[in-house]
Amino acid sequence: MLNQLVPEKLNDLFLPLSDRRPPGVYFCRLAGYSPAVGDFLKRYYDAARRAGVIIDGRIPNPDTGNLAYFSEMLGTEFRLDRAFLEERLGRWLPRMAPGQREIVAAAIFSTLQDMLRGGKNENMLRNAYIKYMCWLYYKFERIVNQLGGDALPKILYDGAVSHYELQLLAVLSRAGADIVLLERGGDDAYRQLDPKSERSTLYEEPGMGPFPQQFGLKWLQEELLREADRQRLYGPPPTLRPCTNAWMKRPELKELLTGAQARGTEAGFFYNGFVVQHGVEDKLLFSGDMFSFYQQLKNGRRVCLLNGGIPAPTPEEIAAIRRQNYGTAEQLAAGLVPNIQYAAAPELQRLMVKAFLDLVLEEAGQPGATIPRLTNRAVYLLVWLRRYQKELFANWKLPEIGAFLLFGRCATASEALFLRLLARLPVDVLVLLPDLNQGCPLRDPALLELRYEQSLPMERFPVEAGQVRVSTAAYQAERDLDTLMYQDSGMYRNQQYGKAETVTLRAMYEEIPILWDQELKYRPSFSAADQTVTLPVLLEKICGVKDGQTGAYWLEIKRLLTPDTLVIRDVPWLRGTDPNPIKPFATQFLKNGRLQRNKIKEHKAYPYGLLRGEMQEHLLDKLQLLLDQRVVAGTYENGTEYTVVATALNLSRELLRRIQKFDFTKKNPKLIFINTTEQILSLEDSILVAYLNLVGFDILFFVPTGYQCVEKYLPEGYVNEHQIGEYLYDLSVPDLRTVQEGGLGPIRRLFGRST
Repeated sequence: MLNQLVPEKLNDLFLPLSDRRPPGVYFCRLAGYSPAVGDFLKRYYDAARRAGVIIDGRIPNPDTGNLAYFSEMLGTEFRLDRAFLEERLGRWLPRMAPGQREIVAAAIFSTLQDMLRGGKNENMLRNAYIKYMCWLYYKFERIVNQLGGDALPKILYDGAVSHYELQLLAVLSRAGADIVLLERGGDDAYRQLDPKSERSTLYEEPGMGPFPQQFGLKWLQEELLREADRQRLYGPPPTLRPCTNAWMKRPELKELLTGAQARGTEAGFFYNGFVVQHGVEDKLLFSGDMFSFYQQLKNGRRVCLLNGGIPAPTPEEIAAIRRQNYGTAEQLAAGLVPNIQYAAAPELQRLMVKAFLDLVLEEAGQPGATIPRLTNRAVYLLVWLRRYQKELFANWKLPEIGAFLLFGRCATASEALFLRLLARLPVDVLVLLPDLNQGCPLRDPALLELRYEQSLPMERFPVEAGQVRVSTAAYQAERDLDTLMYQDSGMYRNQQYGKAETVTLRAMYEEIPILWDQELKYRPSFSAADQTVTLPVLLEKICGVKDGQTGAYWLEIKRLLTPDTLVIRDVPWLRGTDPNPIKPFATQFLKNGRLQRNKIKEHKAYPYGLLRGEMQEHLLDKLQLLLDQRVVAGTYENGTEYTVVATALNLSRELLRRIQKFDFTKKNPKLIFINTTEQILSLEDSILVAYLNLVGFDILFFVPTGYQCVEKYLPEGYVNEHQIGEYLYDLSVPDLRTVQEGGLGPIRRLFGRST
């Protein structure tokens, strides 16, 4: 007979007898649950189903027919003798080998002797013998010829075991079978039968708790069937696995700049990062640091940058996903996974399939999950994967790692799920949330979260995204920032830089006259690096009249007039019916969302050929950016993109002259709208505002009525708004040149300046 062993870990039960030291069997009780216990029981259930016995509840007592057949075959004789028991087993269970019969007979004999020593009489021993023999024949006959072999048979018992059942299980254990008792109701009932745990061992490990309510053999069977179905879904597994964040030396953003080869070289892994940063470490330095970070990040790597969230799938993108009606999550996954195709890299396709299936099936197990909701979320994943896979994985080969950067917003569960999908692929996934007031549903065991106390509202990333929103600092912060920026020289030659990006300052109303006539290089968030200047510009709407004093109001506007300022007194300024020589050709100048620059420059209607070459490129760069951002309502929806092209390529002579002399390190051109009426900006006016803001203009709207006049075609919050006083109507705009300095204006009184 084999000795009973105490397992160090549950997986010891799957060792063949030849690998056990010393050789022996396991008879374990499980009275608590953990995820590891659940995984073990699924595997053990499958082993018992294939080569063992599963008992759900009590073993039925022999019925009249069972007893009659036993008497017919073996008679009623009984002797407490090993030779007798071995002879009866040979006749009753002929498939048993002699050695197995000897072991079982010895085990039954030992058990009956224990009963005799415990005070049981011969009649009770006879009844136990008959019950054991019937149970062996009717319940365990399939495993008796496997007892004591190198691959021990497995018995799984779910329920409160009885006295006789425990005795028979002890017989089978001694004869060479591994046994697990599943005690979902706890261990107390068993302890009444075996107070000292002499027949079996209670297995315990840290983290075990009560069994889930739905847990049972039926649940295990359903899980195994579900896993088998899922395995068929997955197909050939990928040979690569992600090593996410574990390669980092320090938990910080700059680690993502580490080259792929320097991260690790162990075969079978790719090394990527998954990071979300909440807040900023330093408000003044953040924009410049991010500019530098991005320049290094895209050096030799494929980078996908999105601002303000992942754009929702278009109806055309959704229609391109092949799908049907599904009854289960598994059917849904099987039906949708053929939409993942990447023939250029089969290993990458297998990674995509696995990541998609893992997450969809995980979502199916969440509370409240329904097939329609799961279908919608899965289609979003497929659309986004198709949309960005070329940008991230074109000509991919190991160990290349792309980068996906989401800036400013991750608001939906679908976006979070897509980020988690990307993090399972050869991609660094970075989410930057400088505004602490914006929540984020992103959660993942592999995610590295960086948290800082300072909050900085920003709308766009400060590189190639154009429309960045940053907060201004006070005078001292501005001077500190100036010192930091210009510690090398602080001086720039005329027209030194030919490329520029713009960031839009969020300024207090009182700061406007201070910043207005100030050189750009002295403004907060100005920077110059790698031949590109970052220009902090103003885009403000001033509503109402301070204290209702119109004289002081017009005087404040007059003080903003500079040689580079263009004042517009009538809205709308541009109309769709105005002559525009570019309009007939706009459709030729745009193809698949990209400006046809050579065709534009070579066209006879092109009006900017007289400008400096770098300024022409600057204007075309900003036009492309305006189209990419889809800031103007209707862009790429109803043909508005062609109006954008026609309007931006038909600037007035007054504007072009100001643009021609624009030096990116000095004062920038200005545009002031004064709207005292109920009129609103036309579509063309709105295009002009958005375009000139990207070009580098300061733009102010003075709206004494407080009416909505700039919001129709531009996104909410695109123009910073100030409420400074009482709303006044039907005002006539005076000739600002004749407005008299009648004393100190309110802003100058605030700062103690005289006229």
